[in-house]
Amino acid sequence: MVFSQPNKPGEPSAPEGTLLDPGAVAEAPAAGGPPPSPQAPPPANPVEATLAELQRVVWPSRQQLISESLAVLLMVTLSAAAIASLDRFFHWLSRAIFR
Repeated sequence: MVFSQPNKPGEPSAPEGTLLDPGAVAEAPAAGGPPPSPQAPPPANPVEATLAELQRVVWPSRQQLISESLAVLLMVTLSAAAIASLDRFFHWLSRAIFR
């Protein structure tokens, strides 16, 4: 995996942080032929294509799943507490001002 680097003057540009595939080389369209289609043709059997794609997925380990789920729950709880605190503060402030 190679990430792009800041460009030097005169070099072609890619957004910084773009993932580059050093083995990929853009092919020029054939002279006089239509440009290649940006979308792949639909699979012949969508169920088989879905199952094949699911086999290529890298599933997380149990430990990784638990630790990342706990991190998400912690962040959601902290965010909810921060929003509730701000809400209570502004509620108190508005009552103090408009009493």
